[in-house]
Amino acid sequence: MGFGTHPHDNMEIISIPLEGDLEHKDSMGNVAVIRNGDIQVMSAGTGITHSEYNRNKNQEVKFLQIWVFPNKRSVTPRYDQITLNKADRNNTFQQIISPDQNDEGVWIHQDAWFHMADLSSGKSLDYSIKRPQNGAYFFILSGNVIINGEILGARDGMGIWNMDKPITVNASSDAEILLMDVPMAL
Repeated sequence: MGFGTHPHDNMEIISIPLEGDLEHKDSMGNVAVIRNGDIQVMSAGTGITHSEYNRNKNQEVKFLQIWVFPNKRSVTPRYDQITLNKADRNNTFQQIISPDQNDEGVWIHQDAWFHMADLSSGKSLDYSIKRPQNGAYFFILSGNVIINGEILGARDGMGIWNMDKPITVNASSDAEILLMDVPMAL
């Protein structure tokens, strides 16, 4: 059904709808519907309140909401939402989040990069962690993959850090992946 109005501060909040429509309202005056293919970011900074509800009574809504500690505290709250071309992630990592306002996707106050990929069965991708202080967390949204020899299925996750060579992802069936490249320490 959703979440009533509640507060946050000093957090980067990333919402990724997987199914259905999520209606968003916040104290900054934003009212929006986020759908599959959209990425929403709120920098809670000095403080915000917001609510999220299933827009449709006859359809489930499923989404990921990921909270990331910011690298700057008490910033001015900010809202951003974009719609990505899902075809741009076919057998490649599509960047959806970065720390750079001029980069692909939306930006957050943290040295973090998020990517999504839709891999066809039999395809493989390599990923190199962006910074030596970061690690990569792979979350399998659907399908089956093998990452550095480990078999993962839908809703499995795997964290990898202290890697100085690319991480290889092999799809053993069609698969959808969320990759989060994040700092390993505050």
